[in-house]
Amino acid sequence: MTYQDIHRAVFLSRPNRFIAQVAVGGREETVHVKNTGRCRELLVPGCTVYLEGSANPARRTKYDLVAVEKARPGLPPLLINIDAQAPNQVFGAWMGAGKGGPLDLPRPSLLRPETTWGNSRFDFYWELSGVAGNFPPRQGFVEVKGCTLEEDGLALFPDAPTERGVKHLRELIACRGAGYEAAVCFVIQMAGMRAFSPNDRTHPAFGAALREAAAAGVKVLAVECAVTADSLVMTAPVPVVL
Repeated sequence: MTYQDIHRAVFLSRPNRFIAQVAVGGREETVHVKNTGRCRELLVPGCTVYLEGSANPARRTKYDLVAVEKARPGLPPLLINIDAQAPNQVFGAWMGAGKGGPLDLPRPSLLRPETTWGNSRFDFYWELSGVAGNFPPRQGFVEVKGCTLEEDGLALFPDAPTERGVKHLRELIACRGAGYEAAVCFVIQMAGMRAFSPNDRTHPAFGAALREAAAAGVKVLAVECAVTADSLVMTAPVPVVL
């Protein structure tokens, strides 16, 4: 995906989870933060951030904060996309382009976002039509999670306790029990990661649920992205260490 009208700015403060104060173009501006998560290790005063200008004159804020440079001792800054809406968009493009080999899934014949099954609503439902006499149709669900937390080259999820995330994993297990294929894909919104792991320190119950899901046949996939100030593209899987 590509952003338009990108501006470099300096992060000043975050009064609440929806907005931030930044210095851009020689003035202080209130901007919308496209991520309601904590991002405490990323949005620190003085860090460089990137804003997308809005073409809507009726908006209360002129910019969306979409990416941040994370300082690393002895290393160049790590550019991290923090747009919470981006993972589903880039995953849809990735699957639609037939790059779902790590999910054992070629280009699906159907890829439908935001699909309800029972009492659950999943990010994606997919089908792969069968070929007469060869194999029956395949059907499955995928839940997508954006990952922005990094420690020494290790991508971690979540950055805060997420009971909703645990619920999603339980629902994927139920899908497997009903005969569907199921997967959770962690879209790592940065590059150069050596592996992905659940963040047991922050939320042990999520890590336990992820291991339970994997044992039940839910595929666990982590894919990193090529990130620039104005783009985000899924590139290649990284090892998942449970």
